[in-house]
Amino acid sequence: VTMQLPEEDRYAYTKDYLVNQIAILFGGRVAEELFMNQMTTGASNDFERATDLARKIVTRWGMTTEMGPVIYGENESEVFLGRSVTSTKHVSEATMQKIDETVRNILETQYALVRKLLDENRDKVEVMARMLLERETIDATEIQAIMNPVVATESV
Repeated sequence: VTMQLPEEDRYAYTKDYLVNQIAILFGGRVAEELFMNQMTTGASNDFERATDLARKIVTRWGMTTEMGPVIYGENESEVFLGRSVTSTKHVSEATMQKIDETVRNILETQYALVRKLLDENRDKVEVMARMLLERETIDATEIQAIMNPVVATESV
């Protein structure tokens, strides 16, 4: 389980922040693929959350150039008593397909980024994994020391 401490209370998020959150959600699955050569069901909730976030980027917050600054669909939080079954669609089939393609593009781009980052930093991930096996937790200072080791130089 990966937990993040909030850096500060936030009410407005940038697109960069949101797509980075998607990348974080993919970390577990990508690590399974790279380090265990298999996939488990453990990442299913992370995928659900990542997909929901990408869909909101596209349909609720108008943050993509492909779909523009438009809200597509109704607010899902207002669905009750089968309302979603009886409500009418506000977008065409072609638009729904474009939404799906845009969401998929966001997800696939972030997934590929995470795979590249973990592969390039495999040695550092393995160090953190050993530390976690020994004592179950590591803090941000220790992670920073692993990711950005200070190179000691001798003065002559």
